[in-house]
Amino acid sequence: MEVAVLDIKGKETGRKVNLSDDVFAIEPNNHAVYLDVKQYLANQRQGTHKSKERAEIAGSTRKIKKQKGTGTARAGSIKNPLFVGGGRIFGPRPRSYSQKLNKNLKRLARKSALSIKAKEQSILVVEDFNLEAPRTKDFTNILKALGLESKKSLFVLGDSNNNVYLSSRNLKSSEVVTNSELSTYKILNANNIVLLEGSLEGIESNLSK
Repeated sequence: MEVAVLDIKGKETGRKVNLSDDVFAIEPNNHAVYLDVKQYLANQRQGTHKSKERAEIAGSTRKIKKQKGTGTARAGSIKNPLFVGGGRIFGPRPRSYSQKLNKNLKRLARKSALSIKAKEQSILVVEDFNLEAPRTKDFTNILKALGLESKKSLFVLGDSNNNVYLSSRNLKSSEVVTNSELSTYKILNANNIVLLEGSLEGIESNLSK
C-alpha cells in the first residue's frame, strides 16, 4: 500500500512510500494480539506485594487464656489470624508475573496491530526530522501541524534521538519509541501511529522474518 510522505508542517512532500503488505496488510490474528497485550501488561507488574503472616507479626506468644472453661473457642496466641492485629491467612507474597511468548507469535501480533491501524487509516509517514534542542513547544507545534494535538499518538523513530524523546516526555498523549521498542500494546493504545521514514526499513526487516 502506498502512503504519502508528510513533512513536519503536515504538508505532502510529493513523495510516496510503499508499505509492505506482509506487515501492514495481513489478516489480523486477534488471539495473538490478545496474548501479546496480556503478556505486556503482566510484565509491567512489580509483584512486590506482601502482607505479614502469623509468624511475622510482632506480639506475645503466651497463651492468652486457659484452654477450657471459658465457653469460647481455645486460643493460643494474640497473633492468631482470627484476632484483630493478627497475621493474615494466605496473604500475598512477592512473586513474578512475567509471561513468555515465542517470537513468531509476538511478531504476528505486532503485524496484526499495524494492519488494524493501517485499515483504520491511522498511520502517518513523516520524513525524518531532528530538533535543535529539547523543547516541548517545538514538539507540540509538530503535533498541531499533523492534526494530532488532541489525540494519543505514537512516534516511531529509526534510531534513538534524545532531543525528540525529551521534547515529548512531558506530553501524556504522545510517546516516542524506536522501531526496536515497538510493541503490540503501544500500537493499539495510540489513536495514530507516526512512522518516520527512517523507521520503515527496520520495522519491515524485524517483522518480515
